[in-house]
Amino acid sequence: MNNFQISSLVVALAAIVGTFSSSAEDFSEWRIAGGDPTGSQFSSLTQITPDNAHQLEVAWVYHSGDGRSDNRSQIQCNPIIVGGTIYATTPALKLVALDAATGVEKWRFDPFKEQGADNAVGVNRGVVYWENESGCEARILFTAGQGLYAVEASKGRLISEFGEAGRKDLREGLGWEASQLYVLSNSPGAIYEDLLILGTRVSEGPGPSAPGHIRAYDVRDGSIQWVFHTIPQPGEFGYDTWPEDAWKRVGGANAWSGISVDQERGWVFLPTGSPAFDFWGGDRHGSNLFGNCILALNARTGERIWHYQVVHHDLWDRDLPAAPNLVTVEHCGKRIDAVAQITKSGHVFVLNRETGEPLFPVEETPVPPSDLRGEQAWSTQPLPLKPPPFARQVFLESDITTISSEETEWVREKFKTIRTGLPFIPPSEVGTVIFPGFDGGGEWGGAAFDPRSGILFVNSNEMPWILTMVDLESSNQEKQVEFSPGENVYRQFCSACHGIDRLGDPQKAFPGLAQVNEKMNAAQIVELLNTGRGVMPSFGFLSPLEKEALAQFLSPSADSNDERAVARTETKQKNSNRKKDGSSPYTHTGYNRFITPAGYPAIQPPWGQLNAINLNTGKIEWQVPLGSFQELDERGVPTTGTENYGGPAVTAGGVIFIGASKDEKFRAFDSQNGQVLFEHPLPAGGYATPSVYEVAGRQYVVIAAGGGKMGTGSGDAYVAFALPKAPDTGSPE
Repeated sequence: MNNFQISSLVVALAAIVGTFSSSAEDFSEWRIAGGDPTGSQFSSLTQITPDNAHQLEVAWVYHSGDGRSDNRSQIQCNPIIVGGTIYATTPALKLVALDAATGVEKWRFDPFKEQGADNAVGVNRGVVYWENESGCEARILFTAGQGLYAVEASKGRLISEFGEAGRKDLREGLGWEASQLYVLSNSPGAIYEDLLILGTRVSEGPGPSAPGHIRAYDVRDGSIQWVFHTIPQPGEFGYDTWPEDAWKRVGGANAWSGISVDQERGWVFLPTGSPAFDFWGGDRHGSNLFGNCILALNARTGERIWHYQVVHHDLWDRDLPAAPNLVTVEHCGKRIDAVAQITKSGHVFVLNRETGEPLFPVEETPVPPSDLRGEQAWSTQPLPLKPPPFARQVFLESDITTISSEETEWVREKFKTIRTGLPFIPPSEVGTVIFPGFDGGGEWGGAAFDPRSGILFVNSNEMPWILTMVDLESSNQEKQVEFSPGENVYRQFCSACHGIDRLGDPQKAFPGLAQVNEKMNAAQIVELLNTGRGVMPSFGFLSPLEKEALAQFLSPSADSNDERAVARTETKQKNSNRKKDGSSPYTHTGYNRFITPAGYPAIQPPWGQLNAINLNTGKIEWQVPLGSFQELDERGVPTTGTENYGGPAVTAGGVIFIGASKDEKFRAFDSQNGQVLFEHPLPAGGYATPSVYEVAGRQYVVIAAGGGKMGTGSGDAYVAFALPKAPDTGSPE
């Protein structure tokens, strides 16, 4: 009898004897983003099964009414459900409380009420619930823009004794001046006792970046109780893996993607991202601890217990993309507590939770050197031998798409001009393929773990991207061109998102700026640079004349030549100072998917999959396509899968729920074999992780339908599904 058969038998017996009750401890609630402190994304509810999932129907739909009409807003929130109330965020980052059975709004709190909804900055992937020991005091902690807020769970009012009138500035406590730098927090953080442990999102481009230090806040008053320096300072472990002064000037190495907690041990597990700048590390020679690490810290004190680095001296933006799963596995005849960490490269590192030692072999693999000026790429990178990668690792000529002969030839010609064929080829000026992509393998939606079977379920992307570096100094000299001061600022700080040609990237909701003067004047552009908006950070670190020069470049007016001359002089001096400070001499042409003229990935399918990985054996149990393109289906092309964002939830009933796919559908899969049991169109893409809960004996699954990614339209909805109610009784059939 295999693991799935045993699991099915357990579920059947449990349904008979009522083992899986509807108590909060059995996750009839979804009190924590990710399902529980271990990040399992698992529910023990069993009402929905592979036998009845086809009967699912829409139970309710909630519209927040604040999606952006320009299709540049999103909802990435994994909502929590406590005491029959859903707590979630909207496209404009309002916090809302909804009736979990009906979707009716109870209250809303708007952190941007004074600035207006269009000035909401960042995205939010969940909120945190805390209550005192007696249960008589409960609050929601959540982040929006550069603020951390504490709100009464019952009424949606700010708690005045927290921070300054209910708000803490996320730029505080970073150890050096960060008041003008980009510091947000997409992920909700984690509660341990009366502490909120929180990571941040910081700038990853060639400009100044805040350090990604991890902080623990007192949930009652917002005071910072401890700080862990992810870029070590003198005397701290890991200091010798950086240049001596790196802690004064280098940013990044931030825990942006999620946090898991071992409540019994009192340990917190955090995955970190790459140091900044993502693609050039000539100013940060060394392996760069604690960038790209799984960190185990003492939750009470912030003391390091152990670490494991999955990428040395990252040059590929290989951030650890999701909270680690804290699991217990059968290994060599023993039950072992472990940490399972998915990666953007499509690997799973399975580590002993006590020691950080890998349970399966990991090999330090030689990788190519860099030919960029000043760069010293690390000579090896760790690659797990088990489990096998759940996404392809290289893009070869034999992998070129065969969707049509015209597209095949187009890709083949482009293919000849770029570097590909090996993992970890460093960035280059000729163009380097990043595969399986900047956004996966695995991504921020995370993986779901079934503790009964030891199976990890994770969705994956297999999209090649082309990264092309630009030498800011030599490119000007070779072309014998002196760019205007505004264009110099644009090339250094804006081109990575909006492109050297200012055409933008609709797939990532980065707008083109070639005709921005038709929508905004120079003064409005300067204001936007000061405040940021949506996924665009503020550029407060630029001087007033640099902002003015950039605004004049994007939206020219008849300003005097004298003012432009002053701007030219100052921006030249600024650039000179940045070079002396060790700032990057490189930028890049943007985040460019390698797609055909018809818009499909340049590689053969599958382009997106759902994977089942046995963590006991280190084997992949099954892989199936996730999502499809209707026009290709109609042509008879086998199901390709699509790019996807957001993750799965799995239940003891044997069902996996997931949205995520570009075709904007919500699906249920059989956890035993990957068979599609149910699919339903959403009002916008479900680029978030669903939550599973029960109210009055009825099991629900709810997902945010916020769209706004991969060129799809934005939405403002939460959609809940359930089995039909039985006649008269009001209970599910």
